[in-house]
Amino acid sequence: MKKIALVVAGGNGTRMNNDIPKQFLFLKNKPVLYYSLNAFLNAYDDIEIILVLPQEHIGKGQEIIDGYFDASKIKITAGGRTRFHSVQNGLALIKDEAIIFVHDGVRCLLTNDLIKRCYGAALETGNAIPAVDCSDSVRMLTNNGNKIIDRRKIKLIQTPQTFHSKILLPAYEIDYKDQFTDEATVVEAFGLKVNLIEGEIDNIKITTPRDLILADLILENNSKDI
Repeated sequence: MKKIALVVAGGNGTRMNNDIPKQFLFLKNKPVLYYSLNAFLNAYDDIEIILVLPQEHIGKGQEIIDGYFDASKIKITAGGRTRFHSVQNGLALIKDEAIIFVHDGVRCLLTNDLIKRCYGAALETGNAIPAVDCSDSVRMLTNNGNKIIDRRKIKLIQTPQTFHSKILLPAYEIDYKDQFTDEATVVEAFGLKVNLIEGEIDNIKITTPRDLILADLILENNSKDI
């Protein structure tokens, strides 16, 4: 089955207190985005990548591709006003039947194992959504204050959210709604169930300066294990 990774990197540096979008910040002397792209290229020799970037940063993304990768395996397209529209723009480039990984470009620590487990589960069930347990106590705000929620019933959702193209492409033809925060919510709105698989605790999303420090420590520790 054809494999396509749609890597969405449309963020900015607001919460990083930095003018440089977080996907272009350096981690161990390489851009954060490098690690996300490299993970997919290392997982499968025959994978293709579609990289979705803000229009104004396409040149910077091309510099990363030209500097580190075989450019023939990676296409770039411009993002839209929301994540939904950015993914929609990327999906417009897919014409063949495939397993499609949709991944946050700033989740730069995903592993070969997670990618392959997502692929296998999507082949079997049509989709695979990585998730991890919630370790904190959780409360939900109510009209009268707040109430405790059983954290054993809470899952924290990650990417790559992985789908057969026969599911994802038609799902993204529906009209946009504000509750579409990820691909799983779109597929559910299309009328299909999503399949959760075990994610990875180190598959963090770089959002704040603290996350960048943590990612550096994880990479350092992983290099010692090799």
